[in-house]
Amino acid sequence: MRRYYKVWTASVAACLAILIVAALVLPHSFALTALGDLIQFLLLLSGTLSLIHHIVRTNGRLRLFWVLITAGVGLWFCYQALWVYFEVFLRAEVPDLFAGDVVLFLHIVPLMAALALRPHVHQDEYAARLRNLDFALLAVWWVYLYVLAVIPWQYVIPDATPYLRNLNSLYLIEKVALLATILFCWRGSRNGWRKFYASLFGACLTYAVSSYVANWALSRRTYYTGSLYDIPLAISMAWITIIGLQTQSHNPQTERRSAYRHNGVWLARVGMIAAFSLPLFGIWALIEAVPSLIKSFRLELTLGAAILIGVMVFVRQRLLDRELLRLLTHSQQSLSNLKHLQAQITESEKLASIGQLVTGAAHELNNPITAMLGYSDLLVLSKPLNAEQNKLAAKIGQHARRTKSLVASLLSFAKPAPATFAPVDLKTLLRTAVKLSQSQWQTRQTEMQLEFPEGLLLVRGDSNQLLQVFVQIMNDVLSAVDRVQSGKLIVCAESVENTAVIQISDDKSLRPEQNDQSAGAILSNLGLNACQTILKQHQGRLLCSEEEQPGVLIRVELPLITTSQEKSNAAALPAWQTQPFS
Repeated sequence: MRRYYKVWTASVAACLAILIVAALVLPHSFALTALGDLIQFLLLLSGTLSLIHHIVRTNGRLRLFWVLITAGVGLWFCYQALWVYFEVFLRAEVPDLFAGDVVLFLHIVPLMAALALRPHVHQDEYAARLRNLDFALLAVWWVYLYVLAVIPWQYVIPDATPYLRNLNSLYLIEKVALLATILFCWRGSRNGWRKFYASLFGACLTYAVSSYVANWALSRRTYYTGSLYDIPLAISMAWITIIGLQTQSHNPQTERRSAYRHNGVWLARVGMIAAFSLPLFGIWALIEAVPSLIKSFRLELTLGAAILIGVMVFVRQRLLDRELLRLLTHSQQSLSNLKHLQAQITESEKLASIGQLVTGAAHELNNPITAMLGYSDLLVLSKPLNAEQNKLAAKIGQHARRTKSLVASLLSFAKPAPATFAPVDLKTLLRTAVKLSQSQWQTRQTEMQLEFPEGLLLVRGDSNQLLQVFVQIMNDVLSAVDRVQSGKLIVCAESVENTAVIQISDDKSLRPEQNDQSAGAILSNLGLNACQTILKQHQGRLLCSEEEQPGVLIRVELPLITTSQEKSNAAALPAWQTQPFS
């Protein structure tokens, strides 16, 4: 690709060298005129083609930028094609009152539109819409100026002298405005875009100076196509190709940074100035000493332009009002969300303080509880006690162990450890939980019965946290069993629709076959609250039912890890295996 660019650049340089040699060597003749026109035609064609590549490989606002740049150079190329048609094919001079002059004047308008997009700066959709509308207003204003100053002397009352004077003056103002816009964009750009704007400014400045000199030579009847006056003009045309090829190599993109908040202010202010200038041009049309036909034409034109631009200003203000209303609504929502967030932060800080207090209290409680457990064991082992004393000592130990379990749950609730999820077999986990709580149910002389289905019951979770949950639940149920004076604790597990259902109950509670609704209110017990928090992390839930009749039932639900074969059999409940635990 670089070799291809080098060949292209060398071809452009060769065309430029031929024109320079011809201007220095050949006399004023048709051959020199034809050669000058054709070389300028080729140079502008090359510049247009070098920019089309950018349209193909870009999108969005950047593509629109390159479309407008290409359109501006393309109009310049079309104007040169008209000169080739007159001077080469017709072998005639271009007339002074030339209808194609409007093409030359308008070719700068798309260039300024492209610069107004400011592709080097990131903009939101709303800012881009307003910018496009502002430019459309300015484009209408430029066309209005051309029709106001030039067209009357071309069609209403044809007169070449004021026509050329007004055309050249207006075209000079337009070129100065283009150069000022390029400088403004260059000032706010960086890296590749800065090089692009610098090169574009150099090409446009060369063209502006050379066209001004050529018009000066025309007024003195010393200009002819292919003369030395065309050399700087041809250089500016060749420069366009260099810009297109160099930009393809650098490939500048829109900078991912917030746009400066005043980037669009200048364009809006210029648009407003253009709108308010119409009455001044209307006054000028009234007081200028021109024929009445031209005066009437200008007044009617100014009235029509004022109506059109007024409609555009109204549409712009309407868009601005809608955006301001949207921003106001968004600000109100943000303020409401901020207040809600502040309330949540306050609550979080309170909970954090409570958590720190609870953690400190739990650590302080552990020491006397451990001492109570030790002394209760020593009391049982040191001296032979009667049956009533043994029972009281055992109860002291039971309640001390229960208090120690509650303190452990309190610590887990205040400072939960990060979970490590892996496949866990619930049947093995439940047997381990029963084993760990053995001292509790054996002391109470309670029988444990396990009812498990055949096969594995696999869930994804943290085995340590789930084990803590089931040990805590069993201890709470055992305490409740003491209150209802039941002698058996039943731990059963089953698979229902890809969900593992674990029910822990005494023999006096009713175990319904289906309990898909809330089986009672969730206990507010601190230990069960910690269990509920852990189960929520495992996408499960804990339900508890305490009926008026004697009996306790706690239900735990956890999602199962199933295969496609297991899913097909999920509707059928498995057969129960009933076995006592000893």
